[in-house]
Amino acid sequence: MMRISTGIYISLLAILLSGCVTATPTQPTSPAADLPAPGVRIITPTAAPSLAPAPTSLPSSTPQRDSLFPYTIAGLRERDYPAGEIRVGAPLDVTAAFTRYPIAYASDGLTITGILQIPPGDGPFPVILLNHGYYNRAAYRSGDGTDLIAEILNQHGYLTVSSDYRGWGGSDSGPSLFHAGLVVDVMHLFAAIDSLPQADSQRVGMLGHSMGGGITTKILTLPTNLRAAVLYAPNSADDADLVARWGYGCIGDINLAQCNSADTLPAELPAELLDSYRQAALDPLRMREIAPIYHLAGIEIPVQIHIGEADGNYIGSTPPEWSYKLYDALVSANAPAELFRYPAQRHSFTGPGASCFWSGLWLFLMNTSKSPDECA
Repeated sequence: MMRISTGIYISLLAILLSGCVTATPTQPTSPAADLPAPGVRIITPTAAPSLAPAPTSLPSSTPQRDSLFPYTIAGLRERDYPAGEIRVGAPLDVTAAFTRYPIAYASDGLTITGILQIPPGDGPFPVILLNHGYYNRAAYRSGDGTDLIAEILNQHGYLTVSSDYRGWGGSDSGPSLFHAGLVVDVMHLFAAIDSLPQADSQRVGMLGHSMGGGITTKILTLPTNLRAAVLYAPNSADDADLVARWGYGCIGDINLAQCNSADTLPAELPAELLDSYRQAALDPLRMREIAPIYHLAGIEIPVQIHIGEADGNYIGSTPPEWSYKLYDALVSANAPAELFRYPAQRHSFTGPGASCFWSGLWLFLMNTSKSPDECA
């Protein structure tokens, strides 16, 4: 694994547990003492590919306040996310590391489902919100795409919560333009954390994979008390890239072959909004109101990006250039960012690369940074 760093070491555990970053590694305590060390080779930030200018803010113009405005970054920043209640069902599974529960909560008048996993003990526990990547809705089951990392985090004393988002799992369906509806669902989950007595709502981090990484990036541009974020093979932070790769969202039937079903636009939406959506997808200036890469100024929490250098080799994956572009933009915005590149790894890491990623993440969480030999 190759590491490109801004010079700020990110320790999620230190951030979540104490609110500060320490430059002096501590010795691991059991069970972390048995974990393998991550392979890391540090190279200078200038070695990061710079494939495009690093946009950090909009040109000096006033966003259009039309029907599309609520789905822009400015619109998402303006709206409220009232704190609701996370309703917890009967346990689904009990293990030595966690108890797993189904959950439901309200978002935009919809009922959204998900999974809660609580480690043993009384808490309150630091919280990691997990945002899953794209799944075929017919095949998706609550917890898919986040179950492995949830268990790892539970083993180290974290409470984990995963939203299904609207239209997935047992959730109600609802409109989501440029993934904004999915962002809203996660923001409402975030606001409801206080309703879990075992959760410490002042110590919350977020991890997203693929589409979930794109959702996480948009949330980074909104007012929150997040303490840290990890982006694992994330979608592009420039929504124009998503339209270029996967096309328009699905207007009406999400089963249409020629549409990007991560975006859903029910046919009964106002015609003005549907027209604005189509026009915005072809308008570079309007897309700048929607894409988080143009709104990174002011991000102060630590951000890690993990990307396989062989990613992007099939249509459902994310080209590594998207992560490089986001890293460059974060650096230009003076955000505390780190980029981790994994040779030969694809969209979901496997083999030694996966072990390197997970063990490295565990050690970051346990605040036990090491600098061993590089691993592939």
